[in-house]
Amino acid sequence: MFQDQSPLGRCVYGLAKLMALVGGVVLIGLVLLVVVSVAGRALIWAGLRPVRGDYELVEAGIGFAVFAFLPWAHLERGHAIVTILTDRFGSAANRWILVVTDIMMLAAASFITWRLYDGMLDKFRYNETTLLLRMPLGWSYSAALVGAVIFVVVAIYVLGRSISNALARRSEGQLSGADL
Repeated sequence: MFQDQSPLGRCVYGLAKLMALVGGVVLIGLVLLVVVSVAGRALIWAGLRPVRGDYELVEAGIGFAVFAFLPWAHLERGHAIVTILTDRFGSAANRWILVVTDIMMLAAASFITWRLYDGMLDKFRYNETTLLLRMPLGWSYSAALVGAVIFVVVAIYVLGRSISNALARRSEGQLSGADL
């Protein structure tokens, strides 16, 4: 069930990949926004102007993009992995170490999602907005919350995959994180 070739695995991979692609599109849009805004600032003498609220839009977009990339990074084990000590352990010990670290990642993802959700409710409850655009801050939190919820789903799947591999005595193969 928790194998990458299973229907569940393909669904989770597709969802994480979709989020990463949407995050990438948002980042490209933000780069274009900054270029246009900087050009407008540089060419004020020619009658151009910067984009109103560009900082606010970039802030909201980057917040979304970070949460959009987290599911893919965790699914592909793209986080930094320090293996100075664990390389000396056998493969069985390393499989169970992955289970423990995946439990910790699920706990962290769940906590972050819970606090983001609570923060979103507060932003909507108190009608907080950005300074220039008067964009409700709850919208930014809502967008980031989508990525955070998918991060929790991916963390559950990765934990299931790790437990399944540990019980079956299968190694995950080469991890793609930065090995130090």
